[in-house]
Amino acid sequence: MDTEPIPILQLPLFVYGESVTNIVELFPTVWKAAEGLTSPVSVTRQRGLDALLELGAHRVSPLVAYMIATCVNDPDIYIRRRIVFVLADLIASDSNGKHPPEEVRKVVSNYLHNMNEATVFGLIEVAVADQQTEKSIYHLFNICPYVGRYLGEILTQWKNPLPIRQKAIYFIGLVGYLEALPVLERLFNRLEARQNGQFVMSFAPPSIKSDDDLLPYLRIAINQLSAR
Repeated sequence: MDTEPIPILQLPLFVYGESVTNIVELFPTVWKAAEGLTSPVSVTRQRGLDALLELGAHRVSPLVAYMIATCVNDPDIYIRRRIVFVLADLIASDSNGKHPPEEVRKVVSNYLHNMNEATVFGLIEVAVADQQTEKSIYHLFNICPYVGRYLGEILTQWKNPLPIRQKAIYFIGLVGYLEALPVLERLFNRLEARQNGQFVMSFAPPSIKSDDDLLPYLRIAINQLSAR
């Protein structure tokens, strides 16, 4: 039986459309900086990222852009925070309407398209830590069609911290994940009914305060989705 060869994606090192000065001479520096991204030491990864961004290699090299995209899962939340801004800058046009080369954007978008629940959770952690990242995270979430489902799962896991669950609700409404609307409505109705029961029956089991604190976020997100 004949079989077709599996295509292998080869990422070009540089896209020669928007070149930088003396780019060939920068190769050793680029490789050294990129190697730093793989270090188990957080400070070394920070320095590698600093060097690549200073060189602008991520804007002309699909391979470097891909390596930086993988850092969206970095265990260091401060590195993840920086990566959020860098990746959003690569997939969205700047104030002048300019984009990085198409190959660079494609590599980053393809990687983000396949993000998993753990990645989404890590990005929510970043948003909780720094509200200024929300716009950039919005752009990243828009790339992946599965984020709405992941946010719904994160929201309904009671063990997750309250700020994480609140931010998950916030992004569901902000981005507009209509598939998550039934999850929001079920949770809202359950919490509201339990809260109302406290007023009717004083002997009813007390509601969990953290759950009650989800209600305002649920109400806003449900209204946002219902208006679409």
